[in-house]
Amino acid sequence: MMWITGLPIMLAILINQPPVDQPPGPGIPLTLAEERAQRIRELRYDLQFAIPAEPTSPVTGRVVVSFLLNDATRPLALDLAAPQRVNTASVNGKPSTIVRVPDHIVVPAADLREGKNEIAIEFVAGDAALNRNAEFLYTLFVPARAHLTFPCFDQPDLKARWMLTLTIPADWQAIANGAPLGETRADSHTTISFAETERLPTYLFAFGAGKFSIETAERSGRTFRMFHRETDAAKVARNRDAIFDLHATALTFLENYTGIPYPWGKFDFLLVPSFQFGGMEHAGAIFYNGSALLLDPSATQNQKLGRASLIAHETAHMWFGDLVTMRWFNDVWMKEVFANFMAAKIVNPSFPEINHELRFLLAHYPGAYEIDRTPGTNAIRQRLDNLNEAGSLYGAIIYQKAPIVMRQLEGILGEQAFRDGTRQYLQQHTFGNATWPDLIAVLDNRTPDDLAAWSHAWVDEAGRPMLTTELEVANNRIVRLAFRQRDPIVSRGLTWNQRLQVAIGLPDGQRMLPVRVEGALTEVPQAIGLPAPRFVLPSGAGLGYADFELDTRTLTYLLEHVADIGDPLTRGAAWIALWDQMLNKRASASTLIRLALHALPLEKDEQNVQRILGYTEQAYWKFLPDSARASLSPEMEKVFRAGLAAAPSQSLKAAWFGALRDTARSLPTIGWLERVWRKTEEVPGLTLAEPDYTTLALRLALLEVPGWQKILEEQTTRIENPDRRDRFVFVRPAVSADPNVRDTFFERLKNPAFRQREPWVLEGIGYLHHPLRAATSEKYIPQSLAMLQEIQRTGDIFFPKRWMDATLGGHSSTAAAQMVTRFLRELPPDYPDRLRRVVLSASDDLFRASGQAADQSRLKGRGKR
Repeated sequence: MMWITGLPIMLAILINQPPVDQPPGPGIPLTLAEERAQRIRELRYDLQFAIPAEPTSPVTGRVVVSFLLNDATRPLALDLAAPQRVNTASVNGKPSTIVRVPDHIVVPAADLREGKNEIAIEFVAGDAALNRNAEFLYTLFVPARAHLTFPCFDQPDLKARWMLTLTIPADWQAIANGAPLGETRADSHTTISFAETERLPTYLFAFGAGKFSIETAERSGRTFRMFHRETDAAKVARNRDAIFDLHATALTFLENYTGIPYPWGKFDFLLVPSFQFGGMEHAGAIFYNGSALLLDPSATQNQKLGRASLIAHETAHMWFGDLVTMRWFNDVWMKEVFANFMAAKIVNPSFPEINHELRFLLAHYPGAYEIDRTPGTNAIRQRLDNLNEAGSLYGAIIYQKAPIVMRQLEGILGEQAFRDGTRQYLQQHTFGNATWPDLIAVLDNRTPDDLAAWSHAWVDEAGRPMLTTELEVANNRIVRLAFRQRDPIVSRGLTWNQRLQVAIGLPDGQRMLPVRVEGALTEVPQAIGLPAPRFVLPSGAGLGYADFELDTRTLTYLLEHVADIGDPLTRGAAWIALWDQMLNKRASASTLIRLALHALPLEKDEQNVQRILGYTEQAYWKFLPDSARASLSPEMEKVFRAGLAAAPSQSLKAAWFGALRDTARSLPTIGWLERVWRKTEEVPGLTLAEPDYTTLALRLALLEVPGWQKILEEQTTRIENPDRRDRFVFVRPAVSADPNVRDTFFERLKNPAFRQREPWVLEGIGYLHHPLRAATSEKYIPQSLAMLQEIQRTGDIFFPKRWMDATLGGHSSTAAAQMVTRFLRELPPDYPDRLRRVVLSASDDLFRASGQAADQSRLKGRGKR
């Protein structure tokens, strides 16, 4: 066991005192946070951690918390998930007795004083948020998980300056928010001290340590450092300059847009193998999922755009979230929407060949609709009484819908007024905290529109409007065009004000009509007298956000001629609208697939190709019975093989190849995939990398090709990177043809320790519940639903929804839907409403595919707190 040298020996004996008056409850209640925010200021942490090489040995630490206190008449609670891990404590230089209550240690009022206070605590760090591996660890404290590791005030509006000292094995490297100041080496370990930071909340404090390689580059006079564990030197060399360039471009844009120089001094980032998120915006030390940045030669255009957007998103957080932080996590969406919104602005100039309006549409609308169309949807801004539920606020409504809403807000104000208001907002709250009303107050002065009323519909309420096209044609001319808006929750009667650009397909081309929807019925007088349209698409310019009920003329045309629409943006909007029509039973899945197979060879825009391929795969696996799949497979494989052969770029070839690999059913195609995996046959024009062969091996095993066991064994030996090899070994049992092996894999998932590497778990669950195995995996559904509360308690923020998506994604049977129905009906009254909504949103496609949507709708109000 490695201890920090020089720790003072405390003589205090920590004893359990009688309960304090109204001790804080579990988690971090809003009432506790508000009370502490009123009492505490000038907060500082001086932290020391000793990290042993052996991941089973405890990490030990010491923290000195100093602050000014304006009321010393009451006890003061610090947050700590397991108070028994405290070894010694002193307050203001004297040994202290403390009270241990769930999730907290409480300092008696007698030990406190008004003005300057200093609390020193020695402890054994909790591992739950340390993400410990054999050769590295990294912290992940969002949204309120710092207190799982060390004592602190774990709330976003108590921002502090941080000093950190790490004692690590001698052959490890370390990264943290502050710049490294110096290090002391001994035979077996190194002690590194880091500079004090600017003010940061606990969820943005971070460090990582391990066997990392470091790449360094300079751009525009700034030094960047990239920490990673990639063993493929060619892969690093192929990606490094692009990664550094994308960061530098994002920084330059944001400094110019905000008028505020980068506020965090040094700029490092860590590429984590199988990171839980795409990235995490720790100030001065961003953590990324390594595979999202270190791309293979077969990377698609979407993956390249995704990398650029991810880097821009996390860099934007240095201002939006880090410099100005939400006061409470009910406004967590603000930092995310600004980061996504800024990312779109940043990425566009770097990819001049891309249709960025189409990119915005495809990157945001399908994901937002996927949740907003379900009974499990939620408002963008939600009530939050305790930070132990903050993780469940995250999801597509924040990441996909909110940028759409923010773009509408910019449209109301105009780009210049919006930017000026944003600058004022950042300057007013620099290194501080702010709320959504604070921003609206700044922007409201810059427009005659009633932003408070607009915000109520779009931000404070859940769901999307239903917008029906009313089209009348006489004598081959439009005599009336109108849009009728209604609230899907009839009793609420809400209206959403929004601007549309309505695409009207005319015999001589397409025309865009600007329309502003403000009430229940919006007439479009400028359309009167136009020739009878081929189609009327209210979302034609990618602006409108609604459940669009298309008129019969338009639906008929699109289901036959969508490929004939000349504008790529309008085509993309049409496909999104058609997907909704299919879900709403106005078109069949087989009709949509056959339309896609006709349209795909004609589609020239790669973004649309990937979206259509995605819809085709989803409709094929989710909304078709197996008998219908069998009849469609030969035609699908023929179209996909032809698309692969004809694709002009490696990026587009990768998209076609992925679709073919993931839908292959015929023996000739499966045999060809096996030869590709064995490297006896190549894919012309497409260079495959190790991860591609790994996915192929798992797919071949799932298809139970002869000798699938040997394929998995050989693939294990092929993988050179130890992190990727460990992941493959973890996932392998989930594709086994032996149901006993799959049963054992699922049973192991009931142990939280086995779920530590969440991306591995989700990949395995996805294979376990693949449609090809759906009949034998239904039995896992009730147990997976029952585990959901524990999944939320022990996992990171995205894990509960992703757990349910992976569990239910492969199922479409009535039996599976009934299992979910039974679970929802039997929920106790105090079951967390947010988790109930997770189940409802994750099961929406299952209910639609099985014809059980009515049962799901009736359950909408059950279990609500």
